[in-house]
Order: sequence, then structure tokens, then C-alpha cells
Amino acid sequence: MGKDIKSLRTRIKSFDSTLHLTGAMGLVASSKIKRAYDAMAASREYSKAITDLTSRLISCPECRKSPYFGKPAEPQDTEEEQEAKKEKVRLIVIAGDRGLCGGYNANVFRTVRDMGEVEIHPIGKRSYARYHNEPEEMGEEFDPDSGYLSSEYYTIEEAQEEAAICCKDFIEGKVDRIGIVYNRYVSIISQEPDVFWILPLTREEDSKADAGIYEPAPDELLDSFIPEYFAGKLFALVKESFACEVAARRMAMDSAKKNAQQMIDDLTLEYNRARQGTITQEITEIVAGAGK
Repeated sequence: MGKDIKSLRTRIKSFDSTLHLTGAMGLVASSKIKRAYDAMAASREYSKAITDLTSRLISCPECRKSPYFGKPAEPQDTEEEQEAKKEKVRLIVIAGDRGLCGGYNANVFRTVRDMGEVEIHPIGKRSYARYHNEPEEMGEEFDPDSGYLSSEYYTIEEAQEEAAICCKDFIEGKVDRIGIVYNRYVSIISQEPDVFWILPLTREEDSKADAGIYEPAPDELLDSFIPEYFAGKLFALVKESFACEVAARRMAMDSAKKNAQQMIDDLTLEYNRARQGTITQEITEIVAGAGK
């Protein structure tokens, strides 16, 4: 019985340590939430502005020959030949710098896995750790010793550098499609993995040509503007992903804290019962000994 009491006391101390740890991590996540939300909101405004301008340029007839619309299928290719041509897909995979945030990172990696054979450009320590040992998936530009790009402290300069590389590779035909895998913010309790396909550009069939006057010509303006559009969208999605990460960690730590407290309560009750049983047994033995 004494051994059981000692074991229960050890387990209670262990869960108490977990309770303090999860509580501290929850407070850290809470302190980052406002900063993350403010950054997400600001980057969304910029992203919306450049997206609106890009959409207006795309609607211009002069822009239809832009290389950023991709290469059309060659007329001489049969349907079978077109299908046989393997599409080269590049994914910029945004994950967190840390764990303990529920399914945040795992959901992103699952989305990438379901897309089959693709080339990966990781952002975030967890994304880098997941893919850097698989250089065949990382593309020619990837240096395994270069270190990771932090998703928490990602800068617009890093986004512009990535955009320049991707736009250049797309125009040169090294890649046919480029997407960004990220977590889309729904609410503080809900974040959903998603893919934003940024290249090639797509034009809505029923979109009307913009009547604005552009200087330089719309096609020149579009081709020079796309790298900036790419960088702005990427930066905004990284900031949105980080907001999702801190929200997911806050919820995960709250849940872990509640579970730890529940375990402490259950073990304390069990400990008190065991201790009461030991005391009762000792009293019984004393009374029995006194009656002899």
C-alpha cells in the first residue's frame, strides 16, 4: 500500500509539472496572438490591393500573351501525348518553427503528401526538418546546409527573393505550376490547410476588360509586376499561417492544461483513498494488538 501511495505522489508531481509547463506555453502563445493578428491584418490589406491590380491587368486583352499564363498545349500533341508529359509542380510549404500546436503542422504535411510527386521549398523550422533530408524533392537551388527560413520572423525581403527565383524558373520552363501550402485562418478554434495556386495566372472567362489607361503598356506592367504580386501573396500567407500557429498552440495548451488538471484531481482522489486505507489498516492493527 505504501508503494502505491509513493507511486501516486510521483505521478501527481509529474502532472503538476506538465500543468505549469502547458500554462506557461499558453501564456506565451496568448502574448503573441495580438501581434500575429495585427501582422496578418496588415499583410491581408496589402495582398488585397496587389491582387486587385493584378486581376485588372489580367483582364486586359494585351496581357493574354504574358509568359506567366503558362505555355499552351502544342496543337500537334494528341490527348495521350499531353497526359504523358509530366507536369512539374513546385510547392512552397509553410509550417511552424515549433511543435505543440495540435494538428497544425501535420495537416500541412498531409496535404503535401496527398499531392504526389512535387518539388518542395520549405518555410518554417518544422517544414525544413521534414524535407531537408530528401534533397531530390527540394530542387536544384536547395542547399541542405543553408538553414531554415523562420515562419515567425519571415521578412518581405525573403519573400521577394523566393518570388524572383520562382518567377524565373517558371518563365524558363523549369516548373509548370507553383502553389503555396499554408493554413487558412477561419477562427481561433479553426484553421484549415489549403493550397493557393499562384502560377500560372488564370483569367476568368466572363471577366470584362479593364477600361483603365496604363503607362507603360498593360502587358509590360503585368510582367514586371508579377514578382511583386508573388512576394506580397507569399508574405501574407506566411503571416496568416503564423496567426494560425499561435491560435492552434493556444487551444492545444488550454486543452492540455485542462487534461492535466483533471488527471491531478483524479490521482489526488485516488491518493487520498489509498492513504485513508493505509491509516484505517494501521488503526485496525493497533486495536487488534491492544486487545491481545
